[in-house]
Amino acid sequence: MSKPEDHESGKLKIGDNWNAITIIALSQNNPLKAIAEFVENSIDAGARNVTIVRGKHKNEHYIKIIDDGKGISDFKYVATHIGDSIKRQLKKQGATGLQGEFGIGLLSFWTVGESCTLTSAGEDGITRTMRMAKGNPSYSIREAGTLFAKQGTELLISPILAGVRVLSGEKIQNFLASELRDRISKSGVRIRILDHSSRRELIVEPRKFKGRLLHQLPEINCPFGEVYLELYFAEPSQESSISLCKQGTRVVADISRLENFAAAPWNTRKIEGIIDVPFLQLTPGTRDGVIQDEAFESLCIALEPLQQHLEQLLAEQKRAEEEETSRNILNRVTKALREAFLHLPSEDYSWLAAKTPDPRRSGNETGGSASAGSGSGDTAGAAESADGDPDQAAAATEAAESDTSFGEYLPESPPEDRGQKSFFEYAGPLHKVMISPASSLVGIGDKRKLKAVARDRSGRQIDDGIDFSWSIMDGGGQLQGVDSAYVEYSAPDEPCVVSLELKARQGDNELTATALITVTAELIRRSEGGSAARRGLPGYTYQKAPGQLWRSRYDLVKSVIVVNNAHADFIFASRQPMTKLRYILRLFAKELVLANFPEIDKEELLERMVELSLYTEENLK
Repeated sequence: MSKPEDHESGKLKIGDNWNAITIIALSQNNPLKAIAEFVENSIDAGARNVTIVRGKHKNEHYIKIIDDGKGISDFKYVATHIGDSIKRQLKKQGATGLQGEFGIGLLSFWTVGESCTLTSAGEDGITRTMRMAKGNPSYSIREAGTLFAKQGTELLISPILAGVRVLSGEKIQNFLASELRDRISKSGVRIRILDHSSRRELIVEPRKFKGRLLHQLPEINCPFGEVYLELYFAEPSQESSISLCKQGTRVVADISRLENFAAAPWNTRKIEGIIDVPFLQLTPGTRDGVIQDEAFESLCIALEPLQQHLEQLLAEQKRAEEEETSRNILNRVTKALREAFLHLPSEDYSWLAAKTPDPRRSGNETGGSASAGSGSGDTAGAAESADGDPDQAAAATEAAESDTSFGEYLPESPPEDRGQKSFFEYAGPLHKVMISPASSLVGIGDKRKLKAVARDRSGRQIDDGIDFSWSIMDGGGQLQGVDSAYVEYSAPDEPCVVSLELKARQGDNELTATALITVTAELIRRSEGGSAARRGLPGYTYQKAPGQLWRSRYDLVKSVIVVNNAHADFIFASRQPMTKLRYILRLFAKELVLANFPEIDKEELLERMVELSLYTEENLK
């Protein structure tokens, strides 16, 4: 029968103290984090002012940190009690507002430079200096020999490492503003940076978030303690992140670096702010991470309601942004097409039929707003009039019912019914004048109305203060109302090409515009069924149709353009806002050409497409 083996137990011990100290000193790999720890020591000592000096002396670069705190009363204790911080004892006695607890922060100077010199006055009023060197287990303490004791502590690291020399005062400022944001705010400490190399003086101000503060966040219930939240909606950016902090000091710059939070909404880059958790256990060496213990697991569970709430807010914001984008796209597309129609023959091009309620019939109930029926898929835009204004929609509807051309009901600025105009709503000096339409086709003996369009530099239409003068430069026919903004041209009985000239004068400023009218005996007439109602543009909607070749369709019944947002071209164009805008504009141009020229062959159809695309993209803004 074999004898059972003896079992032995005991306590762990460090075999080589210096080797352990070396490992601890080299565990901090971020020099900026080390500088932040030195500043935190000053804040823990009750300093009201901290000065960081970056300079060069006798060809050696140095960093000096000076504070007016309580100072160090026992250098020997500091040097011989590594890993046993006196702050831990103070916390047990009820002290608050202290961050350090490991007693290893001073060793971080290995990350910054070759030697560290601490100067401070003890309780006996004698100023002493302690010096330590990187890679050397020895330390030395001596009296500084000053006549008067100076309050506070001075830490000098020299020479600093070659790679640390690139840390400018501005980089240190930005890091401390984020790393110690709440500690600076709560303590009221003033941190100043004197960068002698760049000859600049910088003040460290707590970082301010630029986004929109989120209110009414769900309450975080965690058995280990309270959790402080300060979150903002921000513009999507790689710099937008949620920081995990402990008692005002940033621990993890981006919480999505932790595996438990490596998903939405934490990694969306649309939310920034801080989550401050005082009960977390930090990794002692780097202080740039957390121990994933029971307290951390409890935090993850407690944040689940917040995660769901943020996901819901992001979804709502996405829908609002898509709706706003769709409105902007439709507005810009409409304006571009409206400008293009000023240059194109009005008898060839007309608006698609948009379901626009007549304000004269709906009265105050609808407010005269223009809207379109919704198509299948997710609605991406509401139908609008030629430029989205109710009064203009009414004008367009009235023009359609009287079967006039587009040039006869060109949208104008709506009547002013909102009270006094703001300064920027008034049109400026005359900058541009044009004739609408700039080119037109008229049958022999017929009449055509033309309009003068005067605008300022910003594109605002000028309604008064302009003197107009119309004349026929070449060709036959007659003009009526040659001194007004509107003129009526009567074509002769013989075909010809007529050149009109318009002069617009405002004070000493005179501009000229021209237009061409082709008088023909064989005017192309549309079939009655192929004519599109002139009521502006319809809205558009998205429909996912992956694998199908069609890019857009015009639903005449619902008066909406259906865009295939699963088409490869749409996905490609959506990578850039301007590319997406041009793509949708071309889809509108395609539907306009198809609706306006149902009887022509494919070659002429392509020619019309090129024509309309040229003028619309020229005016796209």
